[in-house]
Amino acid sequence: MFYTYVLKSSIDNKLYIGFTENLTERIALHNDGFVKSTKNRKPLKLVYYEECLDEDKALKREKYFKTGFGRIFLRDRI
Repeated sequence: MFYTYVLKSSIDNKLYIGFTENLTERIALHNDGFVKSTKNRKPLKLVYYEECLDEDKALKREKYFKTGFGRIFLRDRI
């Protein structure tokens, strides 16, 4: 199982979008400062995620969330 996820920073209220095979471990890496793009924006809270059956679909979903339409979708969901 793969996951596309959205984290929200408590520092600047901005969103981070990613995908992973292990959601719990990946969130811990973000909050422990091991992810370069979010280490200065922690703590981060999981605000949305989707399960995907394969990696390709999770990656496509991540790319969609990073588009204008994807951000509108997330804004309406979160």
